[in-house]
Amino acid sequence: MPESDRSGLPPRPVRMIATDLDGTLLRDDKSVSERTVAALAAAERAGIEVFFVTGRPARWMGVVSEHVHGHGLAICANGAAVVDLHQNGRILEVRPLERPEALAVVKALRDVAPGSTFAVELSTGIHYEPDYPPFHLDAAATVAAAEKLLSEEWEGANQPVLKLLAHNPRLTPDDFLALARTAAGEHGSFTRSSPTALLEISGLGVSKASTLAHCCAERGIAPEEVVAFGDMPNDVEMLSWAGTSYAMANAHPDVLAATSARTVANNEDGVAVVIERILAAQSPAR
Repeated sequence: MPESDRSGLPPRPVRMIATDLDGTLLRDDKSVSERTVAALAAAERAGIEVFFVTGRPARWMGVVSEHVHGHGLAICANGAAVVDLHQNGRILEVRPLERPEALAVVKALRDVAPGSTFAVELSTGIHYEPDYPPFHLDAAATVAAAEKLLSEEWEGANQPVLKLLAHNPRLTPDDFLALARTAAGEHGSFTRSSPTALLEISGLGVSKASTLAHCCAERGIAPEEVVAFGDMPNDVEMLSWAGTSYAMANAHPDVLAATSARTVANNEDGVAVVIERILAAQSPAR
């Protein structure tokens, strides 16, 4: 479990803040509060890099793109893509889910969880099955069976698969996740961030944590110099990796179990509250 001192603040100077978006940095109405905008800007002025680390695809990053300072990089699709928000979300690095592995997941889940439907998130957009729930419909999407969408013969086969999504209306979210990991965990990394039974499947070893670790290593930043924030199961590995991590008051029980520090809920600007305390603690005495 990540460490912090008795005040909840990190024991070492902070060089990076890594924060989830939905349910964490963003309020429930998907806005970024003025207080949070100010805190992010102050962190970057103090020389602390800020990484947005999210399950969202690059095309959904407009909600925070105007609040990006410094490097402008973000980790999207649960670690499958590193994008440049200064260049309209241009994808710089991809860690794909290989199509044979995705097909193996589809087959396994059709067998053990009847009624499952699938969507395929490519670097260029999302495509889904006819019965996949209308979470975010896309007029440009191809609507077809997952087996076709993952076929090497399909016209989109030249684009890497960032993640596979699987929905099941008959299982609870946590039960579906546990079942899927047992049935197909050898083919990919399974997690979830939705309140519904919607799973997100990435390539083996791909997670918010592994991609964040790679980005930090490139910058010579140690885990002990990272503070992370999150609220859902897809944040657990990142929160466990970071030297100091905070669970939002509204967090899933698995997140609360993985962290030693807490902050107030996303609607109360919990990330900003901690950033302000960190900056106050690290500022030179006057």
